[in-house]
Amino acid sequence: MNTNLNEALGLVTEIKGIIKDEVRNDAEIILCPPFVSIAAVAKNLENHSICLGAQNVHQEPEGAYTGEISVSMLKSVGCTHVIVGHSERRQYFSEDNEVLNQKNKKVVEAGLIPIYCIGETLEERESGDLWDVMNVQLWEGLANLPSDLNSNQIIIAYEPVWAIGTGKTATTEQAQDVHSYIREQLAEIFSVETAAGIRILYGGSVKPGNAKELFSAEDIDGGLIGGASLKSRDFCEIIKAAG
Repeated sequence: MNTNLNEALGLVTEIKGIIKDEVRNDAEIILCPPFVSIAAVAKNLENHSICLGAQNVHQEPEGAYTGEISVSMLKSVGCTHVIVGHSERRQYFSEDNEVLNQKNKKVVEAGLIPIYCIGETLEERESGDLWDVMNVQLWEGLANLPSDLNSNQIIIAYEPVWAIGTGKTATTEQAQDVHSYIREQLAEIFSVETAAGIRILYGGSVKPGNAKELFSAEDIDGGLIGGASLKSRDFCEIIKAAG
């Protein structure tokens, strides 16, 4: 919940300028502005390779859900991606795996790509429940998705809750261990081939100073960037690190 309309457009324009002048890799970039800015940002991104996503979506196609946004609404303004199950949605708005599973299915059915977020709290990690938490969030959140799902139809984002906005970051080894485990579970949920192609992002205080090392890990395919995405220079330095 950052940036008004003019601030969002200014940020996007700055990012586009830096990318044009300095970024030489083919990293896929997805911007997820607040709902009120999506249509204007979509227009700003016309004829550009940057993709557009939303920060949330409701699981029902339409109806008496005042204040909510449907998949078809997002699709109509040019969104190709949707963040599903961010830890803040789980924590502050009580979204559970059942609801998130419904959202994932609706997003995939509509031809959009969910960025499905999973992650543990510090208490869960320290109590030894990390792997159980990962298991439940993955298996319940991805239940009954098409068995022939293409690896490009979904993105997973691992965000250790204890490292979001705290300045703390999982070590590359810690993050890689979890990403590797996630890929093993995806192989059981879908197939080994599909799991190998699904992008698994790391989200948890990624910044220019640690991005390159994190992205060098075998199973870390990119980042879900929070606070650093509000600074065009920092965000673009992270994009460069993905090359």
